[in-house]
Amino acid sequence: MEKKFSNKVALITGAAAGIGKETAIQFAKLGAKIILSDINETEGQKITELIKELGQEAHFFKCDVADAKQVTDLLNFTNNTYQRLDFAVNNAGISGKLSPTINYPIDEYLKVIAINQNGVFYGMQEQLKIMLPQKSGCIVNIASVAGLRGMPMSSPYAASKHAVIGLTKSVALEMASKNIRVNAVCPVFTLTNMVESMFIDRPDFEEKLRLGIPMKRYGTVTDVANQIIWLCSDESSFITGQSLSVDGGIMAS
Repeated sequence: MEKKFSNKVALITGAAAGIGKETAIQFAKLGAKIILSDINETEGQKITELIKELGQEAHFFKCDVADAKQVTDLLNFTNNTYQRLDFAVNNAGISGKLSPTINYPIDEYLKVIAINQNGVFYGMQEQLKIMLPQKSGCIVNIASVAGLRGMPMSSPYAASKHAVIGLTKSVALEMASKNIRVNAVCPVFTLTNMVESMFIDRPDFEEKLRLGIPMKRYGTVTDVANQIIWLCSDESSFITGQSLSVDGGIMAS
């Protein structure tokens, strides 16, 4: 496999499982040095060791992206370690409870917004402080098809992902002349622990949601990671401010 990201540095939040884990592994296979972040230190360290076994440099830094100070510490660690940041993937997120808006717990709403929306804002703010002086960089934010349409029973999640797309477009315009690209990936339901836990709460959702996808299958973490990698590559060098649906055709319906 071509090591097209040799001597590049990639930071991935929410890297202990699912999309973040797969993305970190793909970056490593392409030669990048990896900074992994998550609140799950045990699993995060396991992925870090796996990447080292692939022959690549990797470091784990525990971080709750809802805490601005912890995000600042994460990016300071990244800069102190490598003095650069080429790729940042703001992936950490939660789905929140499934509930009608009228009954949605306020504390749960605030938690979803704090992680999914504020965490992306904090991340980009600190990532740009490294990328601007080096005059290069790519940021990919993980949004959702719920950021492009409504999602009944999960309005805080949909609101947070709409916000991620708004942040992505705004920062992309700010950075377009600075050689820094900012894009979002919008997956449909992808087979991760987060989605599978939702099916435990509502087992009737599994078939209903799958049949609502035109390709009649759920996305995989590889489906999504492939697009993140592409958006960070030279092949997408004229693409910024976009929200790429990885959705089996659902946004075409």
